[in-house]
Amino acid sequence: MKLICFIITCFLYVQIAASERIQVVATYPYIADIVEKIGTDRVRVIPLARGDYNPHVIIPKPSYISKLRRADLLVINGAQLEIGWLPPILKQANNGNIQPGEKGFLDLSTYIHLIDVPANVSREQGDVHPEGNPHFHLNPDNIPLIAKAITDKLCEIEPESNSLFQSNFVEFNKTWKQKMKEWEEKMKPMKGVKVVEYHKNYDYFLQKFGLIIAQTVEPLPGIPPTTKHIEHVEKVIEHEKIRFILQDVYNPQDASEYLAKKLGIKMIIFPHDIGSVKEVEGIISLYDEMVRRITQ
Repeated sequence: MKLICFIITCFLYVQIAASERIQVVATYPYIADIVEKIGTDRVRVIPLARGDYNPHVIIPKPSYISKLRRADLLVINGAQLEIGWLPPILKQANNGNIQPGEKGFLDLSTYIHLIDVPANVSREQGDVHPEGNPHFHLNPDNIPLIAKAITDKLCEIEPESNSLFQSNFVEFNKTWKQKMKEWEEKMKPMKGVKVVEYHKNYDYFLQKFGLIIAQTVEPLPGIPPTTKHIEHVEKVIEHEKIRFILQDVYNPQDASEYLAKKLGIKMIIFPHDIGSVKEVEGIISLYDEMVRRITQ
């Protein structure tokens, strides 16, 4: 009888401890992973989108609303990457604590220097983001900035765990700096290499390591390639001596495959988030795999 009471007490303790954790909703898996690394056992993190989804076009599910309704903190990528799908479900969740401008809302893009900010925006430019390229987590220099923003926000929400969050951040930052040296060393031979990418997913990564973006398979962001544009890309590849084409996991691959086969260059399926390919299980392995695929 005593054993049964002890088991029940332990179970109730675990349930209470879990319910007292900070409930965090992250729009994308890479955000969830960093939150978990900083918050450890003080947070319960739920990512909304999967890593193999097109981050621009997420189909909202009813379950997203209930997750947002229970959240203490919502962490988004920002730079309007979620603009097409998040606002309606955030409104339906009716959780005043996680609305923009409130304590339980964190927009990571506000802590980052964004590239490719257009001078003006029109429909003729395709699916252009007015605030700049939103794929900033693919520059490894930005990850510590993201981790620091998350750390500060968790400290604001739960000040009594400040020392834990700060300690976890210091440890994460130390590990990241060590990995950065490894990635930079491996990427040195790639400096100056010219590449074509399907969509402008990887501009931050390529610019960080000194690769040259010669062309995109898309004529404009979010616009499928036409026959005329593919002919233009062919000429660019031949003239500029392109080494390879970077293809994301969610856009159609037929145009890139055609170009690679016809012109005898390599097409690399390139990850963009955790879970986008089976080898990527965390933010560190995301960079490990990107570096491995582009240098092998």
